[in-house]
Amino acid sequence: MSDADGRPRPRVVGLIPAHNEAGRIAAAIAALRRQTRTPDLIVVMADSCTDATAEVARGAGAAVLTSEHNRHKKAGALNQALDRVLPGLRDGDLVLVQDADTTLWPAFLASAQAAMHPTVGAVGGIFYGERGGGLLGALQRLEFHRYAREISRRKYRADVLTGTATLFRAATLREVKDARLSGRIGGGDSYYSLASLTEDDEMTKAVRTLGYRTVSPPGCGVVTEVMSTVPRLWHQRLRWQRGALENLRDYGWTRVTAPYIVRQTFMGLSVVALSLYLVFTVWMLTKGRPRFSPFWLAVGLVFVVEKVVTARGAGWRGQLLAGTLGVELLYDMFQHAVYVRSLWDMACRREERWHST
Repeated sequence: MSDADGRPRPRVVGLIPAHNEAGRIAAAIAALRRQTRTPDLIVVMADSCTDATAEVARGAGAAVLTSEHNRHKKAGALNQALDRVLPGLRDGDLVLVQDADTTLWPAFLASAQAAMHPTVGAVGGIFYGERGGGLLGALQRLEFHRYAREISRRKYRADVLTGTATLFRAATLREVKDARLSGRIGGGDSYYSLASLTEDDEMTKAVRTLGYRTVSPPGCGVVTEVMSTVPRLWHQRLRWQRGALENLRDYGWTRVTAPYIVRQTFMGLSVVALSLYLVFTVWMLTKGRPRFSPFWLAVGLVFVVEKVVTARGAGWRGQLLAGTLGVELLYDMFQHAVYVRSLWDMACRREERWHST
């Protein structure tokens, strides 16, 4: 089949790495089949599964591959799958890599394919949290809505090719592997880095280092799992933050990493600023007669207004939650604790292991 200009229509392969996802894999496959531009092939890479993931995936109509002696978690499973899938694809064909706990909006593939300008190496999803998870789930959904808002403010530039769902041009994936083999970028000798805790963040920097743009256009929404307990959220965010910092350390200061390093620096400054504000507030309260100056009251008001305004996309319930200063402060303090712990572990060279979520 050809496009209107006579060129062969790109094939689209959906690739889903899955480890013990029997309860979710059917929904992920069904969402792919509901796409306005359906994939030509759906492949599930069953990685060291001890449940019925493979059987459920086959029953849902997907082709199933099985990883072999994989010791590198998701990145290793993806590399094995791509080694088997890519030889049958042309450079202009497309590969969607998505998580098994994620469902795509119906227009995702059509929107992502339309955004595949020659200067674009990959198109990432804009992720939103699924329902449930109580107060902790609601806070994560607020956070994801704010991230989506930031993407739109940046004219849909993707700073992370999210592992929840990203569409790659086959040629870009081949270029990444060639660049690793030649030593232009690190991370091993295959497509995804085996040295990174956050393979999606590292892949973003690899693609952009090769000179490509990365985007997340409207229509590329996905709905993904939220962590339902504090320990699970802690492990997830510690992996994300530690991985992001280590990727910057490994790449060093370049035109690609400079904006990321600046943002991480501002994150550190926000930790200091919030800490000082809280220390000052506690100190005033312990005096028994708190007298807050207009300046400090204004700082608190600005904080609340900013939280409410940036939660607009989450609906009135989300904005109401955002207006509760104490809850939002606690969640920010949690995020700051993750940041500080990540810096400390890096400084102490503590090993951080990949935790399944």
